[in-house]
Amino acid sequence: MTTPYFPQGAGLGLRRALLPELLAMEASSVDFLECTPDNWINVGGRHGDALARLAERFPLACHGLSLSLGGPAPLDLELLRRTRQFLDQHNVAFFSEHLSYCSDDGQLYDLLPLPFTDEAVRHVAARIRQTQDVLERRIAVENISYYAAPYQALDEIDFLCAVLEEADCDLLLDVNNLFVNSINHRYDAGEYLAALPAERVVYMHVAGHYDEAPDLKIDTHGAPVKKNVWTLLEQAYQRFGALPTLLERDFNFPPLTELLTEVEQIRLRQQAAIRWPEVRHV
Repeated sequence: MTTPYFPQGAGLGLRRALLPELLAMEASSVDFLECTPDNWINVGGRHGDALARLAERFPLACHGLSLSLGGPAPLDLELLRRTRQFLDQHNVAFFSEHLSYCSDDGQLYDLLPLPFTDEAVRHVAARIRQTQDVLERRIAVENISYYAAPYQALDEIDFLCAVLEEADCDLLLDVNNLFVNSINHRYDAGEYLAALPAERVVYMHVAGHYDEAPDLKIDTHGAPVKKNVWTLLEQAYQRFGALPTLLERDFNFPPLTELLTEVEQIRLRQQAAIRWPEVRHV
């Protein structure tokens, strides 16, 4: 049996709007593709065929959207079982989800923040452990962007670190989300990086955002990565090493050549990080 693949290098999100260009893309253009199993499970026809062809040419990482890890309703065990089958079918080792909730009686179609409380830590950590048991894989959770928290007995960073410890899971560090939150909630992104447990940070995202105002940033995934986010990514590489990193783009797609230029910017920063002495400090 082939060992499941854990992503390395710089990747790009597998989006249906990009399928024709991705299918024609040179194999060396990206190191991996990231897809959302929720959007591809049991998909057949030309889209299913396209996914199969891409999975043969490019390693896959997977990022969930609808498990609602922090939600009040029971975990969707059928979705989890189907996700495990999808991961096994495509030889995927890495799976991540959002540290948020997105459902109650039904899907809310948004990623909503959890209250930053000890009770919420215990609740979501238990569900993360259950998810890992069903998937038979260690997972990573992503720090989400948010504009108001339901209740904050803990600071955001303390809540996140407590969840990682209680759940014994890893972190997908979304650098754009960190930048957006640091501006909107007025904290120092560098201090946030320094407070993260380095041994749990295994993967990163970068994306674009919208500048609504100097003190209000909107996480959109619909624009090029901004200079301040590139700088923060470099700081993250100094702290954690040149971890696998995905370029996220969900709409307002430019020509693929422009996206691949951004992927190459990730690679250049990873290569520079590898040359830095003592890049990782646990």
